[in-house]
Amino acid sequence: MKSALEKLNRIDRHILRELQADGRITYAALAERVGLTTTPCIERVKRLERDGYIKSYTAAVNPEQLDAGLIVFVQIRLDRTSKQSFEEFKNALIDLPEVQECYLVSGNFDYLVKARLADMAAYRVFLQDTLLSVPGVQGSTSIMVMEVVKETLAIPVPYS
Repeated sequence: MKSALEKLNRIDRHILRELQADGRITYAALAERVGLTTTPCIERVKRLERDGYIKSYTAAVNPEQLDAGLIVFVQIRLDRTSKQSFEEFKNALIDLPEVQECYLVSGNFDYLVKARLADMAAYRVFLQDTLLSVPGVQGSTSIMVMEVVKETLAIPVPYS
């Protein structure tokens, strides 16, 4: 049985690479870049959307302009005697606008959270009043980002 990646041909892969580079590209320009006419290109994009290869389109905004320049990773340890603590923590974090990413992980802690805030004072309030107040949280370790070396949402799409 073919994997999802194996079901894509060369042109489909090219479309995905181009859309990751510029999600606002016109269908005409996209078609020209991938070697199609506009109508077949539109049909392929719609199929890629329908089949779940393309989840959504978004704008990358400048966090500094929106007072969200501080990036912090927080390792969260939960009370493992309560099965509810995992579900409660997950539900509490889903709607927090400061949280960009949250992962259930293996190892010495349970969740890894990536948050963006204005500064250290805002983070201190967020940590004390929000993260550590979620039922079941036993402790946390914070890692402050000093410099962003690379940040991307792009997924590598092999050429063949």
